Amino acid sequence: RWSLHLIPSFVPPTGGLFPTESHEYEVFRFALSHHQDIPKLVPQVDMVKLGNSFSMTYAFCSQFAKGVYAIIGVYDRKTVNMLMSFCGALHVCFVTPSFPIETSNQFVIQLRPELQDALVGVIEHYKWSKFVYMYSSDSGLTVLQKVLDTAAERNWLVTSVNVETMTEASFLKVFQDLDKRKEGQIIIDCELERLASILKKVVELGKNVKSYHYILANLGFLDIDLTEFKKGEANVTGFQLVNYDDTNISRIVQQWMDFDNKDPKVPKRGLKYTGALTYDGVKVMSTAFQNLRRQRIDISRRGNAGECLANPPAPWGQGIDIQRALQQVRIEGLTGHIQFNEKGRRTNYTVSVMELKPTGPKKVGYWNEDEKFVSTAAFTPGSNDTYGFHNRTYIVTTILESPYVMLKNNHEQLVGNDKYEGYCVELAAEIAKHVGYQYKLKIVSDGKYGARDPETKMWNGMVGELVYGKADVAVAPLTITLVREEVIDFSKPFMSLGISIMIKKPTKSKPGVFSFLDPLAYEIWMCIVFAYIGVSVVLFLVSRFSPYEWHAEDYEEAAEANGNQPSSSTGQVGQSTQTQPQQSQEQTNEFGIFNSLWFSLGAFMQQGCDISPRSLSGRIVGGVWWFFTLIIISSYTANLAAFLTVERMVSPIESAEDLAKQTEIAYGTLDAGSTKEFFRRSKIAVFEKMWSYMKSADPSVFVKTTDEGVMRVRKSKGKYAYLLESTMNEYIEQRKPCDTMKVGGNLDSKGYGVATPKGSMLRNPVNLAVLKLNEQGLLDKLKNKWWYDKGECGSGGGDSKVSPHLFCSRFHFCVLTLPLSPSQQSINDAMRCSTLTRMSGNGSGGENGRIVAHDFPKSVQTLPCMSHTAAIGLGASGM
Repeated sequence: RWSLHLIPSFVPPTGGLFPTESHEYEVFRFALSHHQDIPKLVPQVDMVKLGNSFSMTYAFCSQFAKGVYAIIGVYDRKTVNMLMSFCGALHVCFVTPSFPIETSNQFVIQLRPELQDALVGVIEHYKWSKFVYMYSSDSGLTVLQKVLDTAAERNWLVTSVNVETMTEASFLKVFQDLDKRKEGQIIIDCELERLASILKKVVELGKNVKSYHYILANLGFLDIDLTEFKKGEANVTGFQLVNYDDTNISRIVQQWMDFDNKDPKVPKRGLKYTGALTYDGVKVMSTAFQNLRRQRIDISRRGNAGECLANPPAPWGQGIDIQRALQQVRIEGLTGHIQFNEKGRRTNYTVSVMELKPTGPKKVGYWNEDEKFVSTAAFTPGSNDTYGFHNRTYIVTTILESPYVMLKNNHEQLVGNDKYEGYCVELAAEIAKHVGYQYKLKIVSDGKYGARDPETKMWNGMVGELVYGKADVAVAPLTITLVREEVIDFSKPFMSLGISIMIKKPTKSKPGVFSFLDPLAYEIWMCIVFAYIGVSVVLFLVSRFSPYEWHAEDYEEAAEANGNQPSSSTGQVGQSTQTQPQQSQEQTNEFGIFNSLWFSLGAFMQQGCDISPRSLSGRIVGGVWWFFTLIIISSYTANLAAFLTVERMVSPIESAEDLAKQTEIAYGTLDAGSTKEFFRRSKIAVFEKMWSYMKSADPSVFVKTTDEGVMRVRKSKGKYAYLLESTMNEYIEQRKPCDTMKVGGNLDSKGYGVATPKGSMLRNPVNLAVLKLNEQGLLDKLKNKWWYDKGECGSGGGDSKVSPHLFCSRFHFCVLTLPLSPSQQSINDAMRCSTLTRMSGNGSGGENGRIVAHDFPKSVQTLPCMSHTAAIGLGASGM
């Protein structure tokens, strides 16, 4: 029986509360146009007037009555408490880009990160102990309270001023007092609109000069016009949440500018950080709604949605599910990594610290919850930057990977950079020496090189640390790829390589009993056998018909040589006595069929024979055979050394094509790295087939680290091949237990580069240092040192002596063939005894069975080629 489960097609509307013609509302419309695929968000927007509680209450109740599943909007200090009360009582989630507040209401999702801890970190970095804190109550007093609490602990002298109650006279008096005390440290904590007016007053008073240092407690440093401050060379520091250098963000910003203004006559407006937060808010709501649909949670409120002013209030039953779904969202947005804690506040975020330089705003550091404030200021030759290479310590991120970075044996007794050794450790030291900065090596926390998560779009590994400002340089085996080049900068390659195949070294093949036949193909051996038989037969035939191969042999000598005895028959004695003069000589031919075979075998073995052809035709046959055997034996000897003194390894895999066309041997790559990305993006048929297998293999063929991949190769008994960079493959092949090997050529060509954050001023000095090290030959020297000079497996030549087991087959052959001789002799003796017994019985021949033709006429004897012996092809020596 079949059943069909349908996901509810009802799409609840999305609420919106924005001031009329506000920047946030326009970005909300723009964000909805980008998220109309799945799910389709249906907006229900009410325009409100900030500061009017009645207007906000009416709008909120209207939204609730329409059955919205969540509301996105803004608030101010006069309406925030009312909204918090409604959200908590009715279980309606409110997603807001407004200033963060301290609340226990879990239904408020605050998109804007808290700034107070980052501000305190910057104050401590500059070692301020006396300063003026200008604030506006529009954005609440949370940051001010944190600063005052810290000031009480650190004995800071803080003068707090509310700019909302200040007149021009009081504003001027503040600066006059600072001039008298020769102090110029000022913090301004306001929203963007009020901040612009305050900075304008500062310029009018002429206080935008070098003797003043301003810290703008705002997350939109690049949203502020600081042209006049740059002219006056005033020191200005601030915070930036949106990284406009990111290619994805810049593309969305351009789309926003095209969306914002269709009229070319009207100047386009940039995307402010509050608008970026609004865009991320829509993305958060869309992602949460998708998760609810996948979980098949029905969040619709059909019919009467309820009354927000009911007493007692009737909370929405699905509000908890929506609140949980919103807080569990993990995405990468315009404002960086977006994640919320159990209170609905942003966590695990990074804020850039900016300074106004003569060339414009520049990033000089960052702040996050784990590392707190980290300065990344770089020195530009010829600039007035006070934070040069020599004034700070740079963070160099790397990864534990042999032989690039390894812990020393006594690393527990060492501190800092001295704990590490390896190719990249020495390379980082050389680069720092050429550029002229101090550095600290830091091992990447997640142990990965760097890849972008396809769902969250967040970078991990060393690339992530550079992108999110946690490191200044990456000196590691980091492959230069297109996707990485979009978010970070690379130097020229310091090492060239390609993807290669690592397999377990196969067992060496042992020679067999007939391995001496291996130098030549079996077809050639068959041809040699046929040639041997053919030459022997030709030699036999030409010897039979050539008179020069026949020669006279004294009968008695022949008889004595053959062991003949006088006949015991009286009749035969008389007959023999009468014909003896006629039989004084017998014509013999030494090249019978067996002697011809023996002659050919002796020539082939280059041992010679006790007989040789006398006729010209026979010598031509012998000469041709000698020349043939000379060529054959020379070729055989040349190949024999390679075949019998080298133990050959039979590899089941020789190339990527071999891997792709079989399924017995599994193969995989590093789980997060350029090798995996290469196969995922490749359009070559072989690599596409390999990627299809790898991503669907069960169990997974991907490994978390290179060491895990190598151990899997070693323990798989030849059933797993690991795809990795050729340099690492060659290094591991030289390490004990020497049981892996590289097979085939490289699948691609690429290089390792030193990486820096996008737009970092370290890029050019580092790049020049790498080029200089390459020209000096230091890079090749380092590779030889860590790959081959410290190798543990040798060059593979081994001992030049031949191993005994290589010749076992030869001794086996000798032992097996030697018994053939006595066996043959035994057979011959038995046959001879049988013949003698038979001839003694009928008296028809001599002891050796020789045929004696005494009665042939002399005329026949004059032609040796026509003798009886020749006619029947037999002779005394021919047998």
